[in-house]
Amino acid sequence: MKILGIILIIIVAGIAFGIRTYNRFVQSKEMVQNAMGQIAAQVESRWDALTSLIQATKNYQVHERETLVEVVQSRQGLTRQAKVKEVSQDDALFEKALSNVQLLVERYPELKADNLYQKTMESVNTYENNVRQARMIFNDTVTKYNRSIKVFPNSLIAGMTGFHPEEYFEATSSKKDMPQW
Repeated sequence: MKILGIILIIIVAGIAFGIRTYNRFVQSKEMVQNAMGQIAAQVESRWDALTSLIQATKNYQVHERETLVEVVQSRQGLTRQAKVKEVSQDDALFEKALSNVQLLVERYPELKADNLYQKTMESVNTYENNVRQARMIFNDTVTKYNRSIKVFPNSLIAGMTGFHPEEYFEATSSKKDMPQW
């Protein structure tokens, strides 16, 4: 009877450990999704600022402006379930649109002196910094989540319950390279 009691205690403790570990995985995964949601919100704000910047250029070269509007309209919105790859694709589209605006400014230098353009460009830069910070928070959250599901014995429970490591944001090759002086 005493051995049966010990076995029962071990089984109950194992089940309790499994439930507690699973719940921590769920909480960690939710934090990863929340961090992605923060990135999505900052990316949306960044796009709104870029759209305002495009509006500030409306008196300049109609064809170039239409191209910019098409780029902005072709993008898909991000959600908290977005994957790193989707955000990276969105970034590439944003960089393309922003470089088109910069080309427009080079062709029309008086645009750079426009007060609305300057304020809107400051806003774009602010949101760009916010996106960078949100990515750092995301990567930190992913590190904690990945670490929690990879350590033993948590890895056994993670494998049985379908929790998998998340991807990190990494610097793009163009941003890794140092400028050549």
